[in-house]
Amino acid sequence: MANAEANSGTGRRRGLCAGRIGFIGLGRMGTAMAANLAAAGQDVVAYVRRPEQKRILEALGLVPTTSFSDLFERELVISMLPDDAAVQQIAFGRKDLGIAGLLMGLMPRAIHLSMSTISPTTASQLASEHARNGQSYVAAPVFGNPDAAKARQLFVIAAGAPPELARCQPIFDLLGQHTFTVGSTPATANLIKLAGNAMVAANLEILGEICALARKRGLDAEELLAIMTGTMFGSRFHQIYGSKIAGQQYRTGGLVFPLALKDMRLVLQEAEQAGVPMPTLSVVRDRFITGIARGYSELDWSALGLLAAEEAGLSVAPGKSPATTKLGSPTQQEPLHARSTR
Repeated sequence: MANAEANSGTGRRRGLCAGRIGFIGLGRMGTAMAANLAAAGQDVVAYVRRPEQKRILEALGLVPTTSFSDLFERELVISMLPDDAAVQQIAFGRKDLGIAGLLMGLMPRAIHLSMSTISPTTASQLASEHARNGQSYVAAPVFGNPDAAKARQLFVIAAGAPPELARCQPIFDLLGQHTFTVGSTPATANLIKLAGNAMVAANLEILGEICALARKRGLDAEELLAIMTGTMFGSRFHQIYGSKIAGQQYRTGGLVFPLALKDMRLVLQEAEQAGVPMPTLSVVRDRFITGIARGYSELDWSALGLLAAEEAGLSVAPGKSPATTKLGSPTQQEPLHARSTR
């Protein structure tokens, strides 16, 4: 199904929209992505709601605006927003406030490039409505965290009409290390992204449980992880997130619990509609609910490991790893506490 297209310099010669780009969604991910585009010479107008944000964005080479209509003359507008409701609002506007959205304001043949993790249903709706208005819609959610975004190391999952994908490819080349083109139906890209996030979340849960078991039995969780990643589980995912959990380094940033919960709900919704039981993911969804209830809304989703530790009678002190011994040398773990979001 997927045609993997490696990054190359060829895309940059295809001439996207004379470099005229709008950007909506200036969170940590969006800001890093927009800044990379500006650093590469693109003319990027960035929409923000608060005037005090302008100075920060100007320092990054962006052209900030608090007027949404300034995006309407752009030939491509990128949205990097947290959920379906946010994307729908910027697309459809607010009739109650007399604010036009992209559907009413974009010029003919302009592209709305949605790089958000949203539901396939919303992606299909937006594609249909943009087509009705003579515009184009491309879905291109990404795998990667804010650090990967800064380093232009994102993986882009892109779907849309071939001519529009060709116009967007130079942007993908500037933002990521690899683009996977997965067909002409935008919803496909969003379903693949949700499937990937489901796999990450399920793996984070089992990593947390295994590390909790190691600590309760007096093993060095970091040494255990080194063995696992040096044998059967050597992926970047296991190395990066495993080190956070084994080292009990739970911080803000990355995909926070509420957004991870949103994604699990979307995957389970797709599964229910398709008649596919996903009992493991149902458990993981409830784990995110538990974390939010305990006040971990600002923590990266690797803090599923913190929940596993707590339920095993363990916890982690701010900035400290618990005392452990080497493999094969059981010792009593001291109870730790901490819900630091630093």
